[in-house]
Amino acid sequence: MDCFFPIGTPGEPWGDAEKQTWFESQSIQRSYREEVLSKLQTLDRSFDVRPYGSLSLDPERYPLMGVRISASRPDAPWALITGGVHGYETSGVQGALEFLQTHASAYHDRVHLLVLPCVSPWAYEVINRWNPNAIDPNRSFLADKPCEESAAVMDAVEELGVDFLMHVDLHETTDSDESEFRPAVAARDGHALISGSIPDGFYTVGDTENPQPEFQAALIAAVERVTHIAPADAGGQIIGSEVTQHGVINYPFAELGLCAGVTGARFTTTTEVYPDSPNATPEICIAAQVATVCAGLDFVLANT
Repeated sequence: MDCFFPIGTPGEPWGDAEKQTWFESQSIQRSYREEVLSKLQTLDRSFDVRPYGSLSLDPERYPLMGVRISASRPDAPWALITGGVHGYETSGVQGALEFLQTHASAYHDRVHLLVLPCVSPWAYEVINRWNPNAIDPNRSFLADKPCEESAAVMDAVEELGVDFLMHVDLHETTDSDESEFRPAVAARDGHALISGSIPDGFYTVGDTENPQPEFQAALIAAVERVTHIAPADAGGQIIGSEVTQHGVINYPFAELGLCAGVTGARFTTTTEVYPDSPNATPEICIAAQVATVCAGLDFVLANT
């Protein structure tokens, strides 16, 4: 079907002028400093909070912050938690922060943690999926590093130089995916709009090349105690992908340039919470993200 989007010419990909028009149409709707940076300042002093980069748009306003927690046992495994790769997905950011504030200390003796709670701070402020250059960071974890937000994460992981055992990347699927993002990406790329549907509930995305079904099942079981799990549609799918088990689909992480594939860890997943459900609240969505992280760590520590 054809779609209308107020920028560009239907059927023609955007050039620099259209991307600049899109950028200028965005407006600040919340504060990265107040909602993210201020919370990092309250963390326990044993947590190593430091920048791993900044956004060239405004380096002072948008430092890219990471939190490292070193286990007392040097040979403990490493785990990476990322949130806010898509800045508009609020519970990913706030879930990572909530985990740091309330649960991370419980793992201090058993695992080394690196938490990057808000990978895309400008997008967090304007509540959008893309970065300032109309690039989707979660399709940009690629060798040519086309997006500075994803490149900064890749560089931080490479510089650390450790083998990660687990990576949980915290996301949401929202109604705006269908009402705003799909029309925008169709307009940007000069394609016709292909409509989809939004699943009502939580689900995880495993790696097609390394699905780890028992790990995914443990995450779903933990979150099911917090909120409802998205059912498969009439075709046995969620967002066009086959449901491999209750609440789980798989994507090829490396091929698509997804954040969850950045480490090559044995245990990886992308979470998807549905905040627009009538049965969900912001608090429930954050709790589901925290439950996923804790369940993932518990599973990995018990099974390796």
